[in-house]
Amino acid sequence: MAQRLRLVGIMLMVFGLVFLIGSGVAFKMYQDGRHSLQSFSEVQGVELSYNEDGQLVDRGTTEEADAIMTMLEDEWGYPVSGMEMDADDPLVNTASEYMFQMATVVHHVINGTTEVTLTEDQLVDAEGNALTELQVGDETLQVPDPVPAEGWTVEYPNGGKYWSDFDRTNPADAAARGDIWTGTVHGLVGELGVGTVTASALKLALGLTALIAGLGVINILTGAGLFWAAGAARRDDRPVADADDRRVLVDQTA
Repeated sequence: MAQRLRLVGIMLMVFGLVFLIGSGVAFKMYQDGRHSLQSFSEVQGVELSYNEDGQLVDRGTTEEADAIMTMLEDEWGYPVSGMEMDADDPLVNTASEYMFQMATVVHHVINGTTEVTLTEDQLVDAEGNALTELQVGDETLQVPDPVPAEGWTVEYPNGGKYWSDFDRTNPADAAARGDIWTGTVHGLVGELGVGTVTASALKLALGLTALIAGLGVINILTGAGLFWAAGAARRDDRPVADADDRRVLVDQTA
């Protein structure tokens, strides 16, 4: 039995060593990915803004930053990590910072005002009939008659609309959507999303690396313990003669 326990202990230590080697390889891959993300962030040079008290600001005010954070945490449901928001390191290179920057872009896009110019052929309903009034945000505006040759320009409040919220049967919505959600905006949101996913994947990779290393250490310690216990048991397995046996041996010798 002792020999079998020693063999099991050796096997556990070997498996533990394999786990440790694997965790070392995984950590090297994590370091490479982390370095790549850091380099990408440095090349872009995008930084968050903080005031002298270490508070986030946007366009010079903490109120704007608070509104963006509220949208990010409450509306989008993203769990912002305070440890990833560092006033001493404003470079956008963590998952929370990427998400905050994405929320900043979207916040200003959906809460601004856009000028749209509508021509006479655009100011028609779904059946092609000329409109006499037009819904623009919460207002109903009278369509000028005749429509100016250069088009009718109106101020369009974005009103918090995302890409899918626009009513394309409404000429104002149809014209404003492309002006608000431009290719640049979509590109920025997509790029920041990739940064968020990459940073989150790196955190997951680091956690898995630590788990693999922990399994390796546990296997090695368990195997070493079994090897030691089996060795001690082997030495202690020899029978010990009691007092009566010793007296018999002495009498026989005499």
